[in-house]
Order: sequence, then C-alpha cells, then structure tokens
Amino acid sequence: MTADLAILYEHPQWFRPLFAALDRRGIPYGALEPGTAFDPADAAPPAPLVLSRLAMSAFLREREHPIFWAGALLARWELSGARVLNGTAALAVDTSKARQLALIASLGLAMPATRAVHRAADVPAAAEAIGFPLVVKANIGGAGAGIARYDSLDEVRAAVADGTLPTSIDGVLLVQDYVPARGGTITRIETLDRSFLYALEVAGAGAFDLCPADACQVPGSAIAMTAVEPAPELRAAAEAIARAASLDLGGVEVMIDDRDGVARFYDINALSNFVAKPLDVLGWDPHERLVDRIEGWLEEAR
Repeated sequence: MTADLAILYEHPQWFRPLFAALDRRGIPYGALEPGTAFDPADAAPPAPLVLSRLAMSAFLREREHPIFWAGALLARWELSGARVLNGTAALAVDTSKARQLALIASLGLAMPATRAVHRAADVPAAAEAIGFPLVVKANIGGAGAGIARYDSLDEVRAAVADGTLPTSIDGVLLVQDYVPARGGTITRIETLDRSFLYALEVAGAGAFDLCPADACQVPGSAIAMTAVEPAPELRAAAEAIARAASLDLGGVEVMIDDRDGVARFYDINALSNFVAKPLDVLGWDPHERLVDRIEGWLEEAR
C-alpha cells in the first residue's frame, strides 16, 4: 500500500527526529531524496501529501545541488493535484533574500536598508547609497554562507577589483546596512501552519542565517540559544510574514537595531530546522506538534 505522505529532503541527518516521531505514531511515509531524473509529463505524484524539506544550504554540500531542480519537481506534483507543504510559493520566497525583503517591506515592517544588484560593478554605487559599515550577502545563502562585512568604499572597490566579493548561485547580491543588534542577539521565531510555535534568542558571533539544528550541537560553540516569549507585535509580525510567504512550516529572524530600537526583520526560512536538543532548550519537542498537524493535513488531503 502506498503511503499518503511523502517527504522530500536532502540532508542526511537533520530529519531523523521527524522520521522517528512519525514512526512512533505509526504514520507511514515515503522518504524521497533528490538524485533521479523525473519526467515532466508524468502526472503521478508520490503521495497526496508531500512535505518539502529542501535546504537552501544544499549547494554547500553538493556542487550539483537540487534546489532549482526540486522547484520544477514540486510544481509538477502541484499540477497533478498533490498538496505540497512549503511548495512552490514558499520555495520562491526561500530562494531569494531580495524577494523576502520585498515581502517584509510590503507588510509595513522594518528591514535593514538594502540594494539588490546582479553585477559586481554595481556594488560600489550601491554601497555608497547604503553607507558603512555594510555587508554584502548572497541572495541564496544558507547556514551563514556568502556574507562579508566592509567598512569603507575602498574595501568594497578592492573586493570588486580582485574578485573576492561573495557569490550567489543565482548571480544576485544584496548590499545591506550592517545593523548592530541590541545585546548582540537576534530572535528566531518559528511558525507552524502560519501560527507561532516557539522563539529562540540567539547570542554569539555569526548569528545571521544560522542553522539551529547544528549550532547548539557544536562543542564550545560561541552561539547560545535560549527559549523566549517574543513581544506580541513581533509574534504577530512573524505570523503575518508566514501567511504572506505561504509557509506551512518556517522561521523568521528579527533583530532590534541598537541605534534606534527598531525591530528589523531580515530573513525568512522555509526549511527552518527545529533546534537541536529541544528538550534541553525548549522543554518540549516541536516534532510532536508537527506530527499532530501532519495528521490533520493527511485528513484534509484524503
């Protein structure tokens, strides 16, 4: 008998807790890894309900990454009538930080001042418009990849001249104001089915675009994570972002600008792995809540 649930994933370890939670409940599923060709004319999806767990950091693990390939595959399954959780609408947001920021701004929320460019030659002019210090970011990063700080126009011009600017697999870069986060912390707000699930305060160097499934597992890591209850307005904003981004499951990152106290949202993550060692950090396991909702989605998809 074919399972009613299929999970598309590429990271070899991140989803073991989810698979274990499904196994405990006796929920059958198919675990699908990218790596085989698909026929765009094949109308048969693998299951009525598909959960996409594709990471934007896939390109760091495999040069011939599946990110854009999977976008076409998910679109075919949607056209065939499958319910794809974090499907093509969410993937379109996940694969572009520029698009994320446009969505955030469209909701009337604050973000770091940013310019999106597609040519290295345009970075100096964008940097002059932003001011210093600033960061240059890959439009598709993941796990902190593709971020560099510059403190002067001379540094930026030198990076352009010697070809050491960050690169992005789609050729787009963001030139962005370096926001001094109050207390050296950011807040990551996790959502499930467009509603608040939990939030973490993250302290430590290099906290941007961190992976909570990895960070607190590294012995001696400078990154510390603490469960927090965010301010009501931040919680409401994260839920609004999740709705606008079509996130069935995902995280939103925000920091308080120490210069003016403004909450600036800067990242939307449709993969958003749950924090490692959740019982230590949260006191409960969010995978159980996810499986609760998967059971509901399965009923809706049948």
